[in-house]
Amino acid sequence: MRKLLLLLLPLSVGNLWAQENDSIQKKDYGKVFGGFESNSQWYLNDKERNLSHPKDPVRSNNYLLVNYQIGNFSAGIQAEAYEPNALLNYNPGFKGTGIGTYYASYKTSKFEATAGYFYEQFGSGLLLRAWEDRALGINTALRGGRILYRPSDNVRLTALYGRQRSGFDVSHGDVYGFDSDFNLNSLFKFESSDLSVGASYVGRYEKIDMPNPPVDELTNAFSGRVNFIHNAFYVSGEFDYKQKDILLNALNTLNYDFIKPGNALLLNFGYSKEGLGIDATLRRMENMGFLSERTPTSVGDGISTSLNFNDKILSFTPALTKQHHSNLANIYVYQAQGRVSFVDPTIMMAGETGGQLDVFYDFAKETMFGGKYGTKVAVNVSSWYNLPGQYRFNPAQYDTKFFGVGTKYFSDYNIEIKKQLSETWHTAFEYVNQYYNKEWLQGGELVKTNIVTGEATYNFTPSKSIRVEAEHMWADADFKNWAGGTVELNLNDKYSFYVWDIMNYGNDDPNRRIHYYNVGGAYRIGATRVALNYGRQRGGLVCVGGVCRFVPESTGVSMQISTAF
Repeated sequence: MRKLLLLLLPLSVGNLWAQENDSIQKKDYGKVFGGFESNSQWYLNDKERNLSHPKDPVRSNNYLLVNYQIGNFSAGIQAEAYEPNALLNYNPGFKGTGIGTYYASYKTSKFEATAGYFYEQFGSGLLLRAWEDRALGINTALRGGRILYRPSDNVRLTALYGRQRSGFDVSHGDVYGFDSDFNLNSLFKFESSDLSVGASYVGRYEKIDMPNPPVDELTNAFSGRVNFIHNAFYVSGEFDYKQKDILLNALNTLNYDFIKPGNALLLNFGYSKEGLGIDATLRRMENMGFLSERTPTSVGDGISTSLNFNDKILSFTPALTKQHHSNLANIYVYQAQGRVSFVDPTIMMAGETGGQLDVFYDFAKETMFGGKYGTKVAVNVSSWYNLPGQYRFNPAQYDTKFFGVGTKYFSDYNIEIKKQLSETWHTAFEYVNQYYNKEWLQGGELVKTNIVTGEATYNFTPSKSIRVEAEHMWADADFKNWAGGTVELNLNDKYSFYVWDIMNYGNDDPNRRIHYYNVGGAYRIGATRVALNYGRQRGGLVCVGGVCRFVPESTGVSMQISTAF
């Protein structure tokens, strides 16, 4: 206690002195900020589903990020702990406790330099996106250096070098990049329009351990893009080209006789004004799998590789489909098919082609369809296909056509209607029609589904509400029919609770007609949130922003803690 008082005494005297001398300017010691996040789960046995808890049934993923900034200088470090193991089906490289990322940066209005780990995206990300998503177990930061220079408000130039993070280590491939972005408004004296263009380069160097390799050890990729906005109209386009490289066979090893270049075209255009929005996106990708190492790393189970964990992937190719909030509409989700995959002589894919269309319309208040409070309608359509062309399994070869479509992968046609009935009642209805070619995408049966959901929210007060949702899926194959429901209660801005259940009642196997129930709640205070949940996890794909990871079937208790400071 005496030592503590002696330590506090100088601080107390200093505070008194500062209060009596307000005219003296305080020294700037900078600021510290960051956050902490913990995701833990206790895996339990589930006799009904014949599930046994894994070794180390209590597992936790933890992240502590601390940043320091003073003037133009900033630095940060992220410590990570996966103890005693990471959550199920996370990258095996995330194991134990260590330093995940660190950086130091100096920034002015025109210049920025970063050393250490950094995140970056060029254009749409089809060539390069280094990013983090803890829910998906993704952290593909680059370790090296980056320089950003803005000679004017209309020009931005970026140059970088690094190696991509993989677990607590980095990949063997060297990544080089350059990106440029130019705003041309002042050049053309636009007043009601906006025009910008950009160009990117990404190079991946990895030594090939053989004499006279069939391709260059440095794989070059280039991209060009344009964005134009005029009043309520907008249009953008991007074209990417990847130099020829060695492709992977069905076992995810290099086939030195199978060498192809890659390319991608992305178009987006639309119209937006009060009450109406139209957005269309078209994308064609051929052999656009771009890895920081040519060969995916085996994880030791004889089946999975680093690709299963979105590891060592340089490109960012999200699925351009609607991200549903319905539990049943997320059973059959689409993953973008950008890479070449020859599974067998009947299933040979070179990429994807397709698109998505969104239409939003608000019926005005006091009209026939708007009623007293107005009505919101959203229509979404998406369809995706293999590239048309000639395919040969052995020896592997393909010759695609740029236009047209091949075998259909997936489609999702849906309409959502939101209607406010009174000051306290809000309702919503959604219909979804899906086509999922599971035989080509995962292995299994072709599935066609029809899904309906209805929900109602009653607001007791501005911060207290209850939401009830019911949903049903009719499916003609695979797991067949499902039904589900959700109840959410928000007591105030601090406490919330929920319970939901989905049941595969139509499964042909009576032993698989199982309830997947979940119950939980959350507490929020300031920047801190604590959530607790008990229930069953349905095995399958879990997606965030169109990027997915596979999760196994499990039952247990989970807890999430997050805070910012």
